[in-house]
Amino acid sequence: MDLLTHAVMGATAAAGLAAWRVPVEKSALAIRRRAAVAGALAGLLPDVDALIQSGSDALLVLDYHRHFTHALAFVPVGALVAALLLWPLLRRHLGFGRLYLCCLAGYLPHPLLDACTSYGTHLWLPFSSTQAAWNLIAVFDPGFTLLLAVPLFFYLRREASRAAVWGAVLAAAYLAAGAWQQHRAEAALLAAAQARGHVASQASVKPTLANLLLWRGLYLHEGRVYADAFHVGAVVRHYPGESQALLDARQAQGIAAGESRRLADIERFRGFSGGFLVEDSRQRGFVGDARYAMLPTRIAPIWGLRWQGPGAMTEFVSRHEFTPAMRGEFIAMLLGRELTMPPPMTPAAAR
Repeated sequence: MDLLTHAVMGATAAAGLAAWRVPVEKSALAIRRRAAVAGALAGLLPDVDALIQSGSDALLVLDYHRHFTHALAFVPVGALVAALLLWPLLRRHLGFGRLYLCCLAGYLPHPLLDACTSYGTHLWLPFSSTQAAWNLIAVFDPGFTLLLAVPLFFYLRREASRAAVWGAVLAAAYLAAGAWQQHRAEAALLAAAQARGHVASQASVKPTLANLLLWRGLYLHEGRVYADAFHVGAVVRHYPGESQALLDARQAQGIAAGESRRLADIERFRGFSGGFLVEDSRQRGFVGDARYAMLPTRIAPIWGLRWQGPGAMTEFVSRHEFTPAMRGEFIAMLLGRELTMPPPMTPAAAR
């Protein structure tokens, strides 16, 4: 999730907890507001792992983002670090015990919210390296953020307010709606695969940016990845998309051109992409993660690896080109409309 949502969620959880057993001589509203500050900052702390980078290893940040700082086992430690950092600023207003509990309440939702997206979060370290990716919500969804932020605003303005409870209930309801929409989209994806005579493996669906209506579906079949979009409204509408062969070991060796470090980076990136690794058909030599594209019907990855020439270091590149034509196509699918023309297909997509 984006940083603003993490901060708002952390503030809501901490402010709600701080209202419990407030000393008579202190202002409940003042404690609530300071707890919200502590919770918001603690809610941001797990993403400090994004600072683990190396100029000589472009993939290091991918290895450690949403890693140990996002593990549930690390939450008490992370909350303690947050409390120690905030203690000099808030010690006149919150006892250390209450401050720690506020930081704990603010820190805990962060990894859980991240697990509700599709990126992959190491919740279970050190007991398991399996990543949680529940695909219930997009990494950026202003509607979800507002369901938390608006009640929090009123909760921090009126002492008798119980708006934080409503914010938490609405947020939980939104995630439950995401789970229901995911179930419908997944059923539609499997039906589409079956209609093609495919046996879908590693099938997954994820909501597109900022909504729960338009979903991107992916599945593997006989070494190819297939992308489809589904508008999940009162009825489900299917938008067939592209397909492409996965990057196999022989192709990887060809791109590596005998360079062992390059080949090792490709294989590391294969693990990061969950096996959805392709060579971009529009940009040869660009190895991308097919799980993410600018349009839900396309394969062209928004990020991947490239090399400038023989002996060049591996570069991790993000590509977010979004032309007016692509924007119009996305809006049409988001509204559940019929596309004026079918999406462009790669030659391989016709298979």
